[in-house]
Order: sequence, then C-alpha cells, then structure tokens
Amino acid sequence: MEMKQFKAIIEGIIFASGDEGVTLKEIQKILELDNDILTHLIDELKYDYEEASRGIMLIESKHALHLTTKPEHSEYYQRLLDQTKTSRLSQAALETLAIIAYIQPITRTEIEEIRGVKSDRSVHTLLTRGLIEEQGRKEGIGRPVLFGTSIDFLTYFGLKSIEELPPLPENIQDMDIENEADLFFERFQDLENEN
Repeated sequence: MEMKQFKAIIEGIIFASGDEGVTLKEIQKILELDNDILTHLIDELKYDYEEASRGIMLIESKHALHLTTKPEHSEYYQRLLDQTKTSRLSQAALETLAIIAYIQPITRTEIEEIRGVKSDRSVHTLLTRGLIEEQGRKEGIGRPVLFGTSIDFLTYFGLKSIEELPPLPENIQDMDIENEADLFFERFQDLENEN
C-alpha cells in the first residue's frame, strides 16, 4: 500500500474517532506501521491542515489525535451554534433526548440499541444545545460516557424537575424496542409543541 493511502486511512481513523480521539498506539496497532513512518505521516497530515485554505486542523490533546475547527474561524461557528439553538429539534434528536430523559444515565451504545440506529449526530446536537450532559462513566470495558439531561433541558421543556415528564405505561417492559422509541418520540413531540 502506498504512503498516500496510509495517510488517507489515518485521516479517516482520526475523523471516525470523534470527540474521544485516537492515540498513535491505537493507529499503529490498526495499521501495523513502524512508529517512525506513522509519526512522519501524522506530521504530513498536520502540515496539510496548516494550509490557510483548510477549515480544520489536526491537534494532539491528552495523548490523542483529534480533528478540530480552526480558532480563527470561531466567529462563524458561533453563528452556526446560535442559529442551531433557535431551530426545532429533529425527530432523531427528539427520540434520542426522550430515551436519555427516561432512562438516564445511559450510554450512547444503549441509546443505539433502543433506537436501532447510530445516534452520534443526535447526541452531539443535544450536547451542543446543552440539553444533555456527561454524567460520568459506566464501569466496564472502555468505560463509556453516561449521558443525562441538563438544567437547560428542564427549561427548554418548561419542567421544574425530571419527575414532571409524562408517565410511561406500566407495561413498558413488554413493549418492543421500536414501539418504545415511537412512544418516547410522541411524548417529547407533544412537550415541544406546547412550548
């Protein structure tokens, strides 16, 4: 395989690692590359991203590599966030938020098991809007992040406490996963429409 291909794969791995990032050791293990070659390829990627025409850059933080936006463009990212805060939540985000609200604390994997689809984008949207927050890590392999609702969640839906959420049917354990997601969505859609 050519070095250009390895560089492209490394870029994809870093992108796919999301907020958690990925360490050099993890990349080295995945690609089975010599440490010197890997370091050289990472340096090339960093250089590529330093071009003025690029909107993202490669950083290393807490021994993990991340792709992130350039600070000199922060004014525009803030505009995006401000615009996003005024728009309604998508169906996927509402479903994800409902699941988190009723089952918190919950991991991203557990959310995906209930929804039956990837939920990275929905979780990211909810974090960005401040409706959910990290509430520690679950014990076990990989120590995944646990998510729960925030104070902003209560404010957004006009609730004084999480106990004011509409009750779920008592026989929810007997419902299948798809019906649970539909029920969660309906309850939250009603709440959002009231506000």
